[in-house]
Amino acid sequence: MAGYKPKVISLTKRPGHSFGFYLRVEHAVEGHLIRCLEMGGPAELSGMKDGDRVLQVNGTPVDELTHSEVVDMIRNSGASVTFHTLDEASYMEAKAAGVNLSDRRSTPVANGSAKQPLKPKLCYLVKSSSGYGFSIRSAKNEDGLFMTEVIPGGVADRAGVRANDRLLEINGENVEGSTHDQVVAKMKLAGSSIMLLLADEETHRHYKNRQEKIAAWFATAQHLPHKPRIIEMTRGSDGYGFLLEQEKNRKGHFMKDIERGSPADRAGLQEMDRLVAVDGEEVQSCSHEQVVDKMRQRGNACRLLVVDKVTDQMYKLGGVSPMVFLGEMKDSNPPPSYIEALNLPSPAQQATPEQSRQEELKPKLCKMEKDSSGYGFHLNSLQGVFGHYIKEVVKGGAADTAGLQDNDIVVEVDGVNVEERSHEEAVAIIRGSGSSLEMLVADKSVYDHFKAKGVTITRLLLGQTSYAQVHTADTHEEHGEREEARPQTPTEPARERTTSTSSEDSSDERL
Repeated sequence: MAGYKPKVISLTKRPGHSFGFYLRVEHAVEGHLIRCLEMGGPAELSGMKDGDRVLQVNGTPVDELTHSEVVDMIRNSGASVTFHTLDEASYMEAKAAGVNLSDRRSTPVANGSAKQPLKPKLCYLVKSSSGYGFSIRSAKNEDGLFMTEVIPGGVADRAGVRANDRLLEINGENVEGSTHDQVVAKMKLAGSSIMLLLADEETHRHYKNRQEKIAAWFATAQHLPHKPRIIEMTRGSDGYGFLLEQEKNRKGHFMKDIERGSPADRAGLQEMDRLVAVDGEEVQSCSHEQVVDKMRQRGNACRLLVVDKVTDQMYKLGGVSPMVFLGEMKDSNPPPSYIEALNLPSPAQQATPEQSRQEELKPKLCKMEKDSSGYGFHLNSLQGVFGHYIKEVVKGGAADTAGLQDNDIVVEVDGVNVEERSHEEAVAIIRGSGSSLEMLVADKSVYDHFKAKGVTITRLLLGQTSYAQVHTADTHEEHGEREEARPQTPTEPARERTTSTSSEDSSDERL
């Protein structure tokens, strides 16, 4: 029916980040609503608006599905997802008129800007008892081999393979000139896992028109299940707390003897991680001495790209460097320096009294010791979603005196980054802190500002800012995820701390 034209919006999120909105259902309100858009996030940049309704997820109609089913579909889509959305007024009008909106089409917008570069894709498949879940098609009058009969929900489908994708490489070996039988034989010899380099028709045509050969180096790694890790460390008084070794029978530089509680341990470095790059510079061809020199030249802080054994084996199977992952992150959103981020315009927001009191865009380090009532705050999070924030700070309590405020986003607890830790893990770190606690936090506007600019929040951003004052006391009591002392004032409507924000009237999920 004319007049109701949904938008088709393709979103891509960076590792460790969200799509920048909450999906919400509300009492007596129809549809799956877009709420709480993160300024400068993928959803807001794509043109999503507060109150928009989600009609389809990756081409599947969702208007009649439950909230949890839609959330699962979005989460299972990985780093990229495509929505059909309709503005609130049009949605309500269409529903009142009994219009079926499921079959509408429009032109995709990629994160609200120019369409993203066309890239081939790497797909890693581990064979199940029923096989890989696809077939290979070839034709006499058609050049190339193509994926077909991709079973929905099967191994190939989940790995990112789509019908009519052109097959370019198997385990790093180019097969564009191979026959159908030769390719089938290679796959059978590959064993229980394979890495495929594929390109859809548009991507293949793009490279062909430019007379460029498609190589794995150009591919997107967003479909790969195992990710390299970026480790950011600040040197302690005894160094970083690990040994860098080379082994006779294994090529590369490996992390060993990681000291418990050291900067390396707190940053998430693991035994036998392989070092791929130092501050974005690949070190595969460097000698041990050269790598050590590179780290020393960085002074008291460094940024490492590492892979564990499983991730390393996956990339080696495809004959491609994990630097593809780092390069893709830089292409999608190159992180500016702290000074550059300060000078970039902040996402437009209505000024509030709280924001007007923000003198500078910096996180804060809050150091506190328990008093007789504990620390005096709640640690809140949403079930299945990374991230923790402070709630119910008791006035005059240890947390309040240390500078914690309601809705502060927690970045580190006792030097350990908890942004991607579960609620239970964060609580365990707090409980294990004993009678004193140190938290790196950021006001939500500050946190959102840096995340929108791609800046990693660390203690390095503190500069010369003094630590928040420490509240001391002589008594020590056990701290859990809830403190016993409470202000005798009404609080917000009750909600579960480890679930999606919910009540009898609504339910929402951060995505």
